[in-house]
Amino acid sequence: MDAIRCENVTVWRGSVTAVDDVSLTVPRGRITGLLGPSGCGKTTLLRSIVGTQKNVTGNVEVLGAPAGSASLRHRVGYVTQAASIYTDLTVEQNVRYFATLFGATDGVQGALEAVDLTARAGHLASDLSGGQLSRVSIACALVTKPSLLVLDEPTAGLDPVLRADLWTRFADLAASGVTILVSSHVMDEADRCDDLILMRDGRLVAQLTPRDLRERTEKNNLEDAFLTLIQGRAA
Repeated sequence: MDAIRCENVTVWRGSVTAVDDVSLTVPRGRITGLLGPSGCGKTTLLRSIVGTQKNVTGNVEVLGAPAGSASLRHRVGYVTQAASIYTDLTVEQNVRYFATLFGATDGVQGALEAVDLTARAGHLASDLSGGQLSRVSIACALVTKPSLLVLDEPTAGLDPVLRADLWTRFADLAASGVTILVSSHVMDEADRCDDLILMRDGRLVAQLTPRDLRERTEKNNLEDAFLTLIQGRAA
């Protein structure tokens, strides 16, 4: 069974069609990258999958249940673009707060270890770097030991070293069995994914692996391959 199944999903935001008749699947236990330029509908689609988006038509099924179902609250972790933490609390206090909300206080240490923040557990969030703040947000999402982790551009604005570190963490989580759906507008991150979902102007362009994208377009550089695909020059 796939972790996510979307069928004919359309989302209107005012008079704008933010997501336009998108159908796709996300396999379990892998890293799937949702990629495309800024404003192409990635965040709206992710919100539809986690059940927080209004004006959605079509069907969205997550871990065998309708998106947004109460039964999914402990099983789906969601990290938004902006760090959803309290800067006047320590790292551990932030994670413990979210753990308490979901009755999962036994998962605090494991969540901190998963993002390598155990040594900074007592530090105020206001004293952390951008990359560390992103990791705190991820730890807060991991505290319920979710089966699915949805990440909305978690590496945006980070330097290459911090980005590489986060992707290493994602790979470790996937290796442990967590399904990861991660959005990005940086095409070089596509190589770190097992599967790709490519979007443009609210539409699904293609769903394939990085290797398939290269073979289909005959381009080794994934950004060139994506541009070739959306401009209709691919076979």
